[in-house]
Amino acid sequence: MRIDDRVQSAVFFQDYSSQPEIDGVKTVPLKKHRAMEGWFMELIRITDGVIEGPDPKFEARQISLSNAVPGRINAFHLHPRRHQDELWCVISGLLSVWLVDVRQDSPTQGNRRQVILSGEEPTILLIPSGVAHGYKAGPDGALLLYVMNDQFTVRDTNEGRLPWDFFGADLWTDNRG
Repeated sequence: MRIDDRVQSAVFFQDYSSQPEIDGVKTVPLKKHRAMEGWFMELIRITDGVIEGPDPKFEARQISLSNAVPGRINAFHLHPRRHQDELWCVISGLLSVWLVDVRQDSPTQGNRRQVILSGEEPTILLIPSGVAHGYKAGPDGALLLYVMNDQFTVRDTNEGRLPWDFFGADLWTDNRG
């Protein structure tokens, strides 16, 4: 089809290819059982202190909630002092999550991957230790539930911070196309 040259020069096409893999990152979609009265969803099963499902074995040591106001960017952080894996699940709202593999010995070192977490279609995201992570909350904000296999302590925090734009400010720009 022929279109105006000025329009043709401005046309671009969104990339729908799959995101680069990051070793150890997993997503597990959850199922909402819906009825006219509402819905029920099983989030996590724990047997003898160990969460069923993730591989390797994931022993829950702390469960926390984080409320993000609309547009909030909370990035980037990682856990360099002690091994800490996390399971994330958005309960309500929407998060654009960016993951960057910064592990020196990882086969996917340097890979960046975006994951969209939504309360409408809940998914558990496994973030392994050594993967820098951060998020931007959607237009209605978000409520994030996360489980860690380490405990937060004020005296010996394991939360290493990087500047929000360390991997590029473009990660956090809205797609207005």
